Amino acid sequence: MYSWIWRHLPFGLPGRIIGSLLIVGSVAALLWYQVFPDIEQYMPFTDGQIAGTAEGGEAPSGAPGGADVVTPPSASPGLPPPDVIPYSTVSNEPAPTATR
Repeated sequence: MYSWIWRHLPFGLPGRIIGSLLIVGSVAALLWYQVFPDIEQYMPFTDGQIAGTAEGGEAPSGAPGGADVVTPPSASPGLPPPDVIPYSTVSNEPAPTATR
């Protein structure tokens, strides 16, 4: 395929080089401005897992942890609510457990 394109570009070697650069630039622009924005919603790069709030309540919309962050409800009644952290944020030591 590449050799076919190279053979059919006009104006000798300079024209082939310029034509090749134009084709590569066109494909890159098509991907950058059309394809990537269309598939962005299916990519995992924007899946935020940590949500925080500002001091004293809700963060402004658009800020990290703001009103536009949606947390799904608990799937099981045995799980804590989504705003409860299930581990200590003060120390690395686990809670003591009962032993025999």
